[in-house]
Amino acid sequence: MRHGLFIAPFDELADPHRMMELAVASESAGWDGIFLWDHLDYPAPVEAVLDPYVCLAAIASVTTRIQIGPMVTPLTRRRLAVVARQAATLDLLSNGRLVMGFGLGDDADIGERSTFDEFDDGPARGRALSEGLEVLTELLSGQRVDHSGDFYRVDGVAFQPTPYRPGGIPFWLAARWPHRAPQRRAAKYQGIVVIKMTNPGDVVQLREHLRDDGADLENFEIVVWGGDIATTDVKAWQEAGVTWLLRSEGPFHMRYGEVFDRVSSGP
Repeated sequence: MRHGLFIAPFDELADPHRMMELAVASESAGWDGIFLWDHLDYPAPVEAVLDPYVCLAAIASVTTRIQIGPMVTPLTRRRLAVVARQAATLDLLSNGRLVMGFGLGDDADIGERSTFDEFDDGPARGRALSEGLEVLTELLSGQRVDHSGDFYRVDGVAFQPTPYRPGGIPFWLAARWPHRAPQRRAAKYQGIVVIKMTNPGDVVQLREHLRDDGADLENFEIVVWGGDIATTDVKAWQEAGVTWLLRSEGPFHMRYGEVFDRVSSGP
């Protein structure tokens, strides 16, 4: 099992220089990945929020080993072609260490979609995400893309350069346990990021679902957000068959010095 940091770049962490310092410390301390929340806004008391893609470029430039990525990007919020260019560039900058996390985004407790007048038809957003992932995969292949769908159109475009690694950039899809639709979507790609799963025993059922949905579990990442750095029962998740365990701080009332110390203590 690999160990990742799931960091909200908010408030006292909303400083690109501090994010770079945290990344260097995490790599030195033995963490395997650092993944950043992707939000435009967040409820009070959060006030300051950074863009994850700019931060990831900075992190890639000061690290050499750890995996990096946005976790997760609501794909319908961003321009698909821009995401393709950003992803390929980040993967090249990091020498193939980028993982792209995608999901539908949130609104109930955060309000980002309603605040910025994004379309709020849940089933339609699900279809748009599925279609967008297919088009994004094609754009990152470097081949000519001609696509006309319900949500996206691409007319005769071939994007170069392609990502660093020959197999392309892994996609991990977010799923709020125990909802089945996002599990089915994730099974088509390279991994699943499970949130709101609190019982390691549920991983058995998750693996059964993914296998039924066609996932190759020998080459598939089961990623669980396990909670805070200091309180997570690491052994239980490892024994359950999780391949990546993400741990976090915050998102509220974070103190940079305290976060730095806990990150520096290692996984």
